[in-house]
Amino acid sequence: MSGLRALAVITSLSLLFALSPATAQTPPAEGIQIGLSTDAVSITAGFSGADLTIFGSLENPDPLVARQGRYDVIVVLEGPPRPVVVRRKDRVLGVWVNLQSETFENVPMSYSVATTRPLQDITVPAKYKQLSLGAQNLYMKPSDETDSPTTIEEFTTALRERKAAAGLYSENVGGVQFLSQNLFRATVRLAPDVPVGTHKARAFLFKSGMFVKESSAQLEIRKSGFEQSIFRAAHDYSFLYGVFAISLAMLTGWLGRLVFRKD
Repeated sequence: MSGLRALAVITSLSLLFALSPATAQTPPAEGIQIGLSTDAVSITAGFSGADLTIFGSLENPDPLVARQGRYDVIVVLEGPPRPVVVRRKDRVLGVWVNLQSETFENVPMSYSVATTRPLQDITVPAKYKQLSLGAQNLYMKPSDETDSPTTIEEFTTALRERKAAAGLYSENVGGVQFLSQNLFRATVRLAPDVPVGTHKARAFLFKSGMFVKESSAQLEIRKSGFEQSIFRAAHDYSFLYGVFAISLAMLTGWLGRLVFRKD
């Protein structure tokens, strides 16, 4: 009986060691990482826009899938969220006046997208909506949700169009290029009036149209020079800055009255 037990133990161990290599050969999960050459960008009063380069890499890519070009990457640079008021003007008695407005909460002030291919060629629209990926899929939350859906949709469309016209919402098809099977470079556009604050860079990896993983990094955009000093003073010493601004306006008006006074 003891010999049979020993044989059973040896057989079990043999099966265990036989199954272990198969388990160890399971390929590791694919992933994506991005890196910024700097964590802060300084802009001056004469800033006219620029291209920002973001580098990244795929983790544990499948060589066959990479050779077949079935990996896609979408990189987004999203500006700081802030409230935005959209107003509609109508002509009344020959004068254009604001008759209606809609306030949206936490709207990304800028939104730049770079892709390996056109969005419609990467995955289905439902996936973009699920990931809130792309300017058309950003949820613009109205502060007053009791307004009619038609009105909210009208103002939402106007907000997106205004951002796109200002260059703050942009899309760069082909802006992501693979340098090797696992390294890529993305180019996103910074508009001339890009907002200051903390921006979030996000990279989305797709494999044969299926979403795999996301990675993110932060970028600080700030003013520099004399403009930055004024900006900082206005925020750190708001009361004194207000008093100074009013005093300067009064002094300017008084000097203007003296210069252009008719005796």
